[in-house]
Amino acid sequence: MSVLPLVPDPPPQQRAFGQYLMDQGVLSSAQMLRANMELARNDTSLEEVLIAQGLATPYELADHSAGWFQAARVSARTLTPDPMLLAQVGAQTCLKLAILPLWHHDGITAVATARPNHLPRIATMLPKAWGRIQPAIATESEIQTALAFYARTELTLDASSRVPLSESCRSWDHHSHLRLPLTLLGILGLLVVALAYPVGLFSVLTGWAAFTMLVASAMKLAAFLTYLGDQPTDTDPPTLPVSLSRPEAKRPRISILVPLFRETEVARHLLQRLSQLTYPKSLLDVVLVLEETDTLTRAALDRAILPHWMRVVVVPDGQPRTKPRAMNYALDFCRGDIIGIFDAEDAPDADQLDKVAARFMQAPDDLVCLQGVLDYYNSRQNWLARCFTIEYASWFRVVMPGMARLGFAIPLGGTTLYFRRAALEHLGGWDAHNVTEDADLGFRLARHGYRTEMLHTTTREEANCHVVPWIKQRSRWLKGYMVTYLVHMRRPAQLYRQLGAWKFLGFQAHFVTALSQFLLAPLLWSFWLILLGVPHPLVGLVPDDMLRMMGAMFFAVELCTMMIGLTAVSGPGHRHLMGWVPTIHFYYPLGVLAAYKALYELIFAPFYWDKTQHGLSLDATESPSGGGSVQFQPGHESL
Repeated sequence: MSVLPLVPDPPPQQRAFGQYLMDQGVLSSAQMLRANMELARNDTSLEEVLIAQGLATPYELADHSAGWFQAARVSARTLTPDPMLLAQVGAQTCLKLAILPLWHHDGITAVATARPNHLPRIATMLPKAWGRIQPAIATESEIQTALAFYARTELTLDASSRVPLSESCRSWDHHSHLRLPLTLLGILGLLVVALAYPVGLFSVLTGWAAFTMLVASAMKLAAFLTYLGDQPTDTDPPTLPVSLSRPEAKRPRISILVPLFRETEVARHLLQRLSQLTYPKSLLDVVLVLEETDTLTRAALDRAILPHWMRVVVVPDGQPRTKPRAMNYALDFCRGDIIGIFDAEDAPDADQLDKVAARFMQAPDDLVCLQGVLDYYNSRQNWLARCFTIEYASWFRVVMPGMARLGFAIPLGGTTLYFRRAALEHLGGWDAHNVTEDADLGFRLARHGYRTEMLHTTTREEANCHVVPWIKQRSRWLKGYMVTYLVHMRRPAQLYRQLGAWKFLGFQAHFVTALSQFLLAPLLWSFWLILLGVPHPLVGLVPDDMLRMMGAMFFAVELCTMMIGLTAVSGPGHRHLMGWVPTIHFYYPLGVLAAYKALYELIFAPFYWDKTQHGLSLDATESPSGGGSVQFQPGHESL
């Protein structure tokens, strides 16, 4: 390969390359002026602006860059890395810098790069033994394709083990042979106690269930009152636009991870919804994350011509086959400084990314995560969808904001999440073996001194509206809760030191009460007997006044749940649900079935991901192609 060395003079600047493009007749002066105006506002490059404005393709710009830098233009076919050089810097570093080391000879190292303007700075991050760096020009997609092929084993292994072992549940694999005998021993012990002291065991479990119900209700009530006391008023000043609040700042590049697995029913609708985002397309990087084995969804997307800001990353097959492992793999291929997460069925507010960028630009460095509000667009479909919407409105619109304002660490939702990339990588991304990776990550952020904040923006998704899929989904969440609690409680003293007393108590209250309430709910239902005038099993063992008080407390908790639900759905978009709030009492018992399914899987299949089926409520009249930039026809090339 004949590659000229990089001249030692200062590197050409964006404007100089723009002048070269005008001299070549690629750009007019008016087009260059518009490009410079966008560069002044956004943290992007001239090349990305020109691609976003439809003035050039990545391949054309790579050809022109090679001419401007007097460097070789290498194609995808000739991008073969030197294995030893690649091992010295690592595939993750190469992906982040958009480089690929090609060969080393006589103190000169040839490096393919998609960012020749930044090569002098990049060279300072490379081993000094590489000597002089010769640039060769390639597109970023070509470099990523080569790295995905040649570093497949390294990237696949890393995706499963990014999180430190002490904070991951993957070590459970090492003791899997002990789970069954220990479980059988525990069940046998419980049976012995139940046979020997049936009344005593019932009394203890019922008392614990009542206590956790009281703690959970007190926590929700405190969050509810905090929420009511911190409502914005009409006199609150409006949020200033970013350009006015911090004129020197530029809007960041945002990468959105969209994990898809067997999502052929929602793929077209998803792409259409993402096309409505108003964030500058030169700063937008939507990564559709597909599993290698998912040939159906891959075939559906292969029929699409995706816009330049949307691309596909295929995750090599491996274990565990979970959403967090797929996101860990795709994280290295992201281009943004902010990482967002959408689910397959999501429909975000069009201006959501604008709000995310504005908040991060104004926020202190320790605020590294923004959680948006989740809502449902099929809340009228049936009773289950209505109750699901009421439950989520209560949690995301009332309880979670109240908990955040009280200073508790909050478990994250699985979508409409945004992270500062540096903090996310510092924590090792997501635990690939945890089936509720979002809740786990929320507390890992808090343990390492980072903060999460609720953001006033909404993403609408599909409420699980059929009983069996609902139970499967909820059992996965509850199993993840069990796993998360056990992992973080490995070293309680260390967790206490990291979280502090207040957040530690909040952690205990949230997880212990949630799991106890589902697993012991049948014991709590026995208190309805008192209100119905039927003798309770504890009559004669517990003073009558205490039983009546517990029955009244149980009724008061139900009223509190209804009050929070009514407040959550009192807005104009949910008022049609207010009459259905009292029926929420008959909705939560489904969680008991899910809890015991989760407990079974915790023992026999802790890493099994019970896939949620989407697309059950898609509107057949919704057009997947009108009004957007996504076309479904042959021609799409994916990574």
